[in-house]
Amino acid sequence: MRAAIIAFSMYSRIPMPMFEWKEEDMKYAMCFFPAIGAVIGAVFFGMYLLLDRILTGKILVAGILLAVPLFITGGIHMDGFMDTCDARTSYGDREKKLGILKDTHTGAFAVIFGGLYLILYAAACTELDEGSALLTAIGFILSRALSGLSTATFPEARKHGMLADFMKDARKKTVAVCMLVIFFLTAFLELLFGGICGGVVVITTVLIFLWYRHMAVQEFGGVTGDLAGFFLQICELGILLAAVIGKAVF
Repeated sequence: MRAAIIAFSMYSRIPMPMFEWKEEDMKYAMCFFPAIGAVIGAVFFGMYLLLDRILTGKILVAGILLAVPLFITGGIHMDGFMDTCDARTSYGDREKKLGILKDTHTGAFAVIFGGLYLILYAAACTELDEGSALLTAIGFILSRALSGLSTATFPEARKHGMLADFMKDARKKTVAVCMLVIFFLTAFLELLFGGICGGVVVITTVLIFLWYRHMAVQEFGGVTGDLAGFFLQICELGILLAAVIGKAVF
């Protein structure tokens, strides 16, 4: 239970009990990271069902749905996305990019890509139906399972940092196995409820994950907390687009 509270305290703004974090509690905290996705997914799908029945304007519905994951997480992953966009568009060497990730200032490209992301996400939300909304909601678990897997299996770009310090006491093999089990269970749910469209969603997440590993290792030397946030945002947008386009095509 303490491990779950630590995970929710780190990666969400859901109020949690306060206590002293001990090494033993930290070892398995990342195993509960996908549980935050389950909460986001439940709220996302519940809000879709409610708003679809009481509101006629799809743009307002889309704006509220866009706000759900940002509100629950406090924007921690979007912060990583914007920092990573700044670093990658610098076209500097590895050390320069890592330095930009640590910089507290927000660059022009962070704002540009952050705005573009929000526009694409909101626009895609206007195309949701009940089936694609459910697949998107399940995707919040799927993306976090892969993100957790990356933190346990990818090389670390820095010896110190938010992610490195959080994972240094973790049982990485246990976390990796847990993330794989959750990923396959969630992928099964996508296929069960979405059929071919669900398969498109799963394939999309795997392709984004493979690209993410290549990019992180080649450009940064491994994963950081900001890069993990970047992946999560890209993966969630990819899941949403795959669900919407998949439903339209299939």
